[in-house]
Amino acid sequence: MAESPQTRLTKFFRGVGVRQVRLACGLVLFAYLVSHFVNHALGNLSMDALALGLSAHMLFWQFLPVAILFYAAALVHTGLGIWALYERRQFRWKAIEPLQLVLGLSVPALIIAHIAGVRLGQTLFGHEKLYPQVLYAYWVVWPYKMWLMFLVLAVAWVHGCIGLYFWLRMKAFFKTAAPYLLAAAVLIPVLAMLGLYQGGRTVAAESASAEWRAENLSAEKLGTAAEQNTLDRLVDAFLIGYLGLVGLALAGRGVRALLERRHGMITLSYGNGRTVRVPKGLSVLEASLRNNVPHASVCGGRARCSTCRIRIIGDCDHLPEPSKREAFVLNRVGAGADPAIRLACQLRPETDLSFFQIFLPQITAATLRTSSPSRIGEERYLVSMFVDMRGSTRLAEKRLPFDTVFIVNRFLGAVSQAVIECGGQPNQFVGDGQLALFGLAAPAQTACRQALQAAAAIATRVGELNRFLAHDLREPIRFGIGIHAGEVIIGDIGYRDHMVFTALGDAVNVAARLQDMTKSLSCEVIFSEEVRKTAGISADALPSHDVEIRGRAEPMRVRAATGASSLSALVEDTAVAAA
Repeated sequence: MAESPQTRLTKFFRGVGVRQVRLACGLVLFAYLVSHFVNHALGNLSMDALALGLSAHMLFWQFLPVAILFYAAALVHTGLGIWALYERRQFRWKAIEPLQLVLGLSVPALIIAHIAGVRLGQTLFGHEKLYPQVLYAYWVVWPYKMWLMFLVLAVAWVHGCIGLYFWLRMKAFFKTAAPYLLAAAVLIPVLAMLGLYQGGRTVAAESASAEWRAENLSAEKLGTAAEQNTLDRLVDAFLIGYLGLVGLALAGRGVRALLERRHGMITLSYGNGRTVRVPKGLSVLEASLRNNVPHASVCGGRARCSTCRIRIIGDCDHLPEPSKREAFVLNRVGAGADPAIRLACQLRPETDLSFFQIFLPQITAATLRTSSPSRIGEERYLVSMFVDMRGSTRLAEKRLPFDTVFIVNRFLGAVSQAVIECGGQPNQFVGDGQLALFGLAAPAQTACRQALQAAAAIATRVGELNRFLAHDLREPIRFGIGIHAGEVIIGDIGYRDHMVFTALGDAVNVAARLQDMTKSLSCEVIFSEEVRKTAGISADALPSHDVEIRGRAEPMRVRAATGASSLSALVEDTAVAAA
């Protein structure tokens, strides 16, 4: 059953938190930064190119709705940066995260004099300080400001790039796009600084002319001494206020630490005999990091993955309610209905707590930096197919163990060959069943079509196997297939030398449950409406059913196929859709 727009909107806002707001504001500011850097780079051509680029830049960014969005984003992003300084208790990445925060908090203090001289001067007194005036001040009057300008450019750019890295590194396209993004991250600021340097040299040379000075250094453009004193006082007031807020955040951290110790300590038990004593108010993940307890957390404690999940041992009534962001993530992975499953990065217990980690802590910061992202944890849209052999228990009762293993292996071999031929990857073998993944190297639509083609190919190959083993089977081998598509986390799961590459997520769980339903619906294949729509299969190709899926609030519409003719129809419909 399709979700209503209201339901989708509600889910969207449930997934929005402070980090999402900070990211959105940061993207607005980074877009401004890229625009301004590209403008600076035009200085490599000429001063006229600089002026033309500045006109286009200002035409867009001073358009009233855009200007309101920009200044609101700047204020909110700065405020959230100060809040992060207070709120962040432990840094997941020992160097890069504090570096990002320090650089971000440095930008307002470094840039305020420039903003006051250019933007406030124009707004309050009608000054026209453009590239000639600014470059003259920085290259001729106060040469040291040239280096300050380069420092501001580098600090703002590195801060933004670190934020983009944290955001994009778990995206499916990041591995492919990373070389191009790195090239852009290096070339854009270098070209911008070279453009400013060339512009500064040009202005320094032209400023020797009295005519140039008369045209560009008039009081109308630069303002009077009294006006400049007013701007200087505004800059001083801003710096005092801003540094006061930063100092207040640091003092708040100290007061909080004292209050936490005064209000008591709690014991966290990890279920493996390890216990730690921490102040109340820490998240479980922060407590682990503070005490050097390995704890999986691919996203670094940002509630953007679920790898830090823990299962509470005992009563959960004393725990604080999940935040909107935590509830969103848990619902997305199908764990929202279980109060014992919580995100360690979000749960801040007030009493003693016992738990065990759901994911083994093999994923550390050092591992992440030295390993391929696709092996550590990556969000991908994949198609999951579960295939199960029916009646294997009865088969084993009447045969020697080696004969049973032989037949099961032949079945799994037939399934694997069909999956590989159709572009999928056999992934996990559990007894007489198999999980296959589609979409690791193909777009979503192609992956869904490949999975449906694989279902038909499996039926054909199992039919051939039944004919081959007819003399040795009292009844033909039967099977059930469940197919569903959606966002999953792929990576290495296991312990030490027993790591396997697999997929985890709601889509995988649903595919397994659909496979189980083939028994009750007396069919061989069940695939979700998501797969049908993405593959482009006609809605009239097969009958639909609305089924209840454990862990989901609403019924799911699925399609069921029985017999070789229905499976062949799937292939034909898929071929037509592809054509």
